[in-house]
Amino acid sequence: MSSSMMSVTEETQVRKSHKLVVNNRKTSLVTGVLDVLSFDLNEILLETEQGMMMVKGSDLHVNRLSLEKGEVDLSGNIDSITYSDMKQTAKQGGKLLARLFH
Repeated sequence: MSSSMMSVTEETQVRKSHKLVVNNRKTSLVTGVLDVLSFDLNEILLETEQGMMMVKGSDLHVNRLSLEKGEVDLSGNIDSITYSDMKQTAKQGGKLLARLFH
């Protein structure tokens, strides 16, 4: 019984861990993702365990999304990555987001 409890606990810890790996500013793996709030070719907004994360660039794409695992694979020309500690819900709209990241 305790071994099954450990595996559930370990899985929860892995899911909550946030990691950002960027390869040559072209591809990125992000873990600890709670939600993808918006995305287009120039901007991707993710809610992560460490707060809001905005990726800016050009020709950006979300190639793989697994909210169950909390993982996202991104590709494109990555120019910047910005974090905000503020937790954001999708209902609060873009005006607040614009103030947070500009």
